[in-house]
Formats: sequence, C-alpha cells, structure tokens
Amino acid sequence: MANTILIIDDSITVRRMIHQMLETADLFDVFLEAEDGEQGYEMMQEHDIDVILCDLDMPGINGFDLLRRMANAKELRDIPVIIITGHEDREQKLLGLNLGASDFITKPFDPAELKARVKIQLKLKILQDHLRELANTDVLTKLCNRRCMLNMLTRETDRSLRTGKPLSLAMIDIDHFKKINDTYGHSLGDKVLIEFSRQVQLSLRPYDQAARFGGEEFAIILPETNLEQAAHVAERVRRDVSELSFQDDLKNLKMTISIGVAPFPATGIRSLDDLIREADNALYLAKTNGRNRVELWRERRRAS
Repeated sequence: MANTILIIDDSITVRRMIHQMLETADLFDVFLEAEDGEQGYEMMQEHDIDVILCDLDMPGINGFDLLRRMANAKELRDIPVIIITGHEDREQKLLGLNLGASDFITKPFDPAELKARVKIQLKLKILQDHLRELANTDVLTKLCNRRCMLNMLTRETDRSLRTGKPLSLAMIDIDHFKKINDTYGHSLGDKVLIEFSRQVQLSLRPYDQAARFGGEEFAIILPETNLEQAAHVAERVRRDVSELSFQDDLKNLKMTISIGVAPFPATGIRSLDDLIREADNALYLAKTNGRNRVELWRERRRAS
C-alpha cells in the first residue's frame, strides 16, 4: 500500500522544500500539497493520508482550527499531524497537543530532524493501522468480523439515508454445517470455512464487503445496490459456492448455502437493526423452503 503525506502551508516555497527533503528519505510514495487549511481538509476526505505536516499560522483556517475540525471527523482524527511553527511557545505547543497534534517542529528546521520526526509518526500510523486491521478481521477466514461489519453497515446505512442511494444486505448460512463438522471433524470444517470465504470474495464485486457474522453465518454488504441487483449477486454467490470442489479428505463434499436478502431503506426498514432482522428473516425463509436458494425480503412480505 502506498504511503501518502499531505503538506499544508500557504508558502509554495516551504511546501516544495519539505517535499524535496522528504523525497530523499524514501518514506512516501505520494506527496500531496495544500495551500491552506480548507484545501487540506478537502484533500483528507478524498485521499488516504498517513502523515500531515501543517503550518500553524495560515490565513483562514490555521493549524489549530484544522485540528479541531479533524477531531470532529471520526475518519480523520487518527491521522498524525506534525505542526510547523515559526516560534517556540510552550503554551501554544500544549494547546496543539491537547487538540490532537502528534508533534511540533520549529522553523527553520534541520532536514535530518524533519525526516526523523516524520519517520516516527509514519511508523506509529502503520502500526496503528495494523492493529486496527487485526481487531476488525476474523482470525480464521480473514474476512471482516462482526464488529467490522456492524461499523461498516452503520456507515453505509447513514450514507444511504443521506444520499438516497440504495443499499442491500445478504445474510448467508452454510447448509448443514454441523453435519460437515460431525462427518469430517472440526479441523476440516475450518478448511471448508476458509475455502468458502475465499470463493465468496472471488464472486463479489470490488466494492462489496463480505463478513463473518458468527459460526457458519456470513453477511455481504452491497453498497449502491437495489434488491433486484442484490438478488443477482446473491444468486451468483450461491451458484459459485455450489460448484466449489475440494481435494483430498473433502473431495466428496458438495456444499450449498442459503441466502436471505433485504434492501435499505424500505417499508419497515429504517435502521441497521431493521435491515439485519429482515435479511435474517429472509434467510430463515430460504432454509425452511428447502435450502440451497436465495429468498428476498419482498417475497417474504408477499408470502406473509
């Protein structure tokens, strides 16, 4: 993954100087520059930033104002910010640190010191991202775990309500998984879960997100996807999994899955809990109707 730094300073001379100093350190693949806090804030929302170097004294939004804005944006508050200042002031440094600054560097700065301070913040950011990834990843399948899924679903339902774009959720259950464990043992049962997860990811579109909800139950978040489109994706996943072949001790295994799909927003579906409940109800209908099938929320409503 490319490392990206954002340099915010109203002086193009200072920006270019910092760029040249850090370019020789081979720490970043992407260098972004902003001439003021407003432009810098916009860039943060458009790019994945690893480290920010920000001048304290700028017209409009200064460094402290920018820190306050970032503190109110959950997706930005963990980006390390090194404040650049032209004077030593203990009170200002304390204020900046309390507002979320990671470090300060005083002009004129030594190139070696600049590189060292930036390198430390980049290392901390990479470690932080790695720990966050571990916390959000299912250990066995390497899919998004339940916590990650709920966080992502919260963001997507909020975005759907804000933009008016559709969202769908598919809940998946591996048919008769207990029988697989009883027949082949838990070790090979884990192998089935791993291969199943790999196949699901291969069957999805780049912007879909698969997650392990718990046990043999999985979920797929389908952004900007209405119910009809989600039905096509779910059917493709079901078909691809049914054609999955195993080797060695599992070569005789034929696996099928049941899928329930629900849209958001819809009548009676106005929250994350509503969406999960209705997708789960559709999944229950798929299992009671014979398994190895896709059932949709609308079909469940018409049948009731």
